[in-house]
Amino acid sequence: MAGIYIHIPFCKQACHYCDFHFSTSMKKKDEMVLAISKEIAMRKDELYNEPIQTIYFGGGTPSVLTNAEIAYILDAVYNNFTVIPNPEITLEANPDDLSAERIEQLANTQINRLSIGVQSFFEDDLTMMNRAHNAAEAEDCIAAAVKHFENISIDLIYGIPGMSNDRWLQNVEKALAFGVPHISSYALTVETKTALHKFVQSGAVAAPSDEVAQEHFHLLVDRLEANGFVHYELSNFGREGFFSKNNTAYWLGRKYLGIGPSAHSYNGVSRSWNINNNALYLKGIDAGELPSEKEKLTTADRYNEYVMTGLRTIWGVSVARVAQEFGHTYADHLLNESEKYITHGHLALTDSVLTATRHGKFLVDGIASDLFFINLD
Repeated sequence: MAGIYIHIPFCKQACHYCDFHFSTSMKKKDEMVLAISKEIAMRKDELYNEPIQTIYFGGGTPSVLTNAEIAYILDAVYNNFTVIPNPEITLEANPDDLSAERIEQLANTQINRLSIGVQSFFEDDLTMMNRAHNAAEAEDCIAAAVKHFENISIDLIYGIPGMSNDRWLQNVEKALAFGVPHISSYALTVETKTALHKFVQSGAVAAPSDEVAQEHFHLLVDRLEANGFVHYELSNFGREGFFSKNNTAYWLGRKYLGIGPSAHSYNGVSRSWNINNNALYLKGIDAGELPSEKEKLTTADRYNEYVMTGLRTIWGVSVARVAQEFGHTYADHLLNESEKYITHGHLALTDSVLTATRHGKFLVDGIASDLFFINLD
């Protein structure tokens, strides 16, 4: 089984914290839809006839596409790949694009999962982040979506400067009140070359606090787990049967094809990425050439990636798998380097599987980097 990720590089406006690839000009949208569909056909042999289990429209803001444009791209996928019956087909969407009428229309398409970028239910948070929607639109679109879609995820951001614990819990409670079966939540981070970075440097916005973010994270985990959610990945919580199949496949190291500007692909032994420039991408595809770069992964690369993704999930990192796939030198290194984290209660080793504990989860990316094997090959 494999997945296809489709990057739609357009947004109505730039969120202050976002460093993903996108353009706020829609002038090339029609041309981009055609180019993405052409790229799909160009790369039909790359997954070696593996059935497609998931199709994911990410971005950018995929909901700026019309339903007809979404259908056109999906037709290209179905015409060039073998897609399993009832695949998970996700559309990332912003609340301002999801009127009640649009949601009802989407429910009659092949899209069967919505990932809604709410981020906050408070107006001043949305204004600070320069989101295109307001708080009322966030609530209205979810209320309409649950009438037509069973599989819905919403995004929330914690660690926003000035956000109290009580205010953060109000966000969480409001999300729970809608009955959605999946919540993704991320700490606000300051990425270079973003507006937020400039605001923090100038003092216009306070820098996010790691201590506040960690407190919000633990409040989130406790509240969602008390309401029947499984914390199956560091930033993702789902009820049984509603884990993101697309993201789970990525974390478990399955193959995926990335289509569109800046999209990444992985086939088990190498990784490639398309150019993150809309004009150059369009020019290349028009000439019948894929403007991308590729790297073959070393044994150390593949081990490091497994450790990074595995520790973020409930499935953890199997020492036995490390020994089998990468060699006993790697397994010994993993056990030796993880010992101090086990002693301090940040990692647990059970039945030869390393997992992050409650106290270690928020720190897991840093812990994983300490377990990496550098320059082995």
